[in-house]
Amino acid sequence: MNKLSKLGLTALAGSLVATSAYAGALSVSGGASVKYVSLDETEVSGQPFSTGKGITFSGSGEMDNGWTMNYSYTMSNAAFSSSYVNMDMGSAGTLGFYNSSGATGISAFDDTNPSAGEEVWDDLDGQANGIATITNDGTWGYKNSFGGADISASFNRNGANEASGEANAQAESSKSLVLSSSSLVDGLMVGVGIGDKSGSSISNSVDQTVVFAKYTAGAVTVGAHMTDLDNAGSTADVERRGMAISFAVNENLSVSYGRSEVDFGTSSKTDQEDSGIAASYTMGSITLAAFANSSDSVGGTAGTDDSVKEISLTFAF
Repeated sequence: MNKLSKLGLTALAGSLVATSAYAGALSVSGGASVKYVSLDETEVSGQPFSTGKGITFSGSGEMDNGWTMNYSYTMSNAAFSSSYVNMDMGSAGTLGFYNSSGATGISAFDDTNPSAGEEVWDDLDGQANGIATITNDGTWGYKNSFGGADISASFNRNGANEASGEANAQAESSKSLVLSSSSLVDGLMVGVGIGDKSGSSISNSVDQTVVFAKYTAGAVTVGAHMTDLDNAGSTADVERRGMAISFAVNENLSVSYGRSEVDFGTSSKTDQEDSGIAASYTMGSITLAAFANSSDSVGGTAGTDDSVKEISLTFAF
């Protein structure tokens, strides 16, 4: 996004600081949107039109050794949305503390399939089924590249008690690690990740695995993403398999189509099937986007379907 304003900040040695002068920068960016959302006939949609607005404060400053400290705080519709503080240590990688989704680790690779808009499961009743992710709030993250391989790791101490938001001493910590590479074949990105998502106790954590590949040739990108969730105890395991293709019509317009299937690992449930199409057109700082997603046998219950359609006009500044 374009910067709305940039303020130069300089902290000089004084009564409270006994070091050399420090220079940093604070920038502000934001966006606004108008959306039309249509739900299926079984849901009460109410007013289909809505607006959204967001603002992000970003700060950075370079240390004497060349490392860079970065900070970001985002509000959506005047409420806290996400934040992070990280240290870019150059060739030693980036270490940070995140209160945001999809920053590092397996949460950043919940669905790698190409899309011109939202994932095929987004905004559907069963969107969380078969998705690999760990707790977003209060998570340590690390990213780096070694040769032709990229590493992304995350750690959330002791999990969390969802009811109180406090750490649970009886639960394992959540952690994940993803290895990926884009240097094996020109245009190809492949990766594998593992994670352990804590539950309310040691006996109900979830072992997670993702395997993915994405290949781009000219204007076409195809992808495949596989997720396995191994639930501890007697709960059945869950698997999600998805594929998608996107096409860049020109530098402004892109379209995509994708499908995924969720296997709940028990004969008493039917496979959940999700599909979606999306398109987006960008003109400078303005993006017009649309998607239509549908799901059959939501949650493994035959005959329980869901659908959503959305058109949005987004302005970035």
